[in-house]
Amino acid sequence: MSNGGTPAQGRKEGGFEREPARRVFAGELRECRHQFREGDDEKSPTFVLLPTGERSNRVFLVGTLTEKQRKGEQNIFYRGRVVDPTGTFFVMAGSYQPEAMQQLAKIETPAFVGVVGKPNLYQTPDGAYLVSVRVESVTIVDRETRDLWMLDTARATLDRIDAMAQGLTPDAARVKEHYPALDPAMFRKMVYEALAQIKI
Repeated sequence: MSNGGTPAQGRKEGGFEREPARRVFAGELRECRHQFREGDDEKSPTFVLLPTGERSNRVFLVGTLTEKQRKGEQNIFYRGRVVDPTGTFFVMAGSYQPEAMQQLAKIETPAFVGVVGKPNLYQTPDGAYLVSVRVESVTIVDRETRDLWMLDTARATLDRIDAMAQGLTPDAARVKEHYPALDPAMFRKMVYEALAQIKI
């Protein structure tokens, strides 16, 4: 079973074991509706709960950076729009992520990019949910790397769905509480539609 990790996993961060970066499609990430902190310490990791049944403190995404904007005057940050075969996700990098901000600033759009970062969930006053990714690193990748990521992410997503169906995920009860109306079949369909876009 793929655990969706990256070479960055296993490093210490703020006294905590660094969480692995989960491979997740934009189509699933945008359905996130629950965020929680594990532990009482202010440095305890914060997770979003993926609808397919796994908590995620960090994500690994690949797609096409279609646009980016420089924002702010004194507190400068960059905001980017990245598209994968299942939808769109938004990335941000500012002064607290100087290396990531410089990386994002240098990339010319459009370009395939690989992004590792922390997902943040925000609820608007009208009740809508917005998910953005605070970038830790962003690099240009080629189409082959994008396609390999899609295969790995498809496998990881299906593994999460299967584990959820078998009650093997520790967050199964939390998923049922926060996503009572979501049908796992919609994510299987999303996976297969994404795979159909890979040119063999």
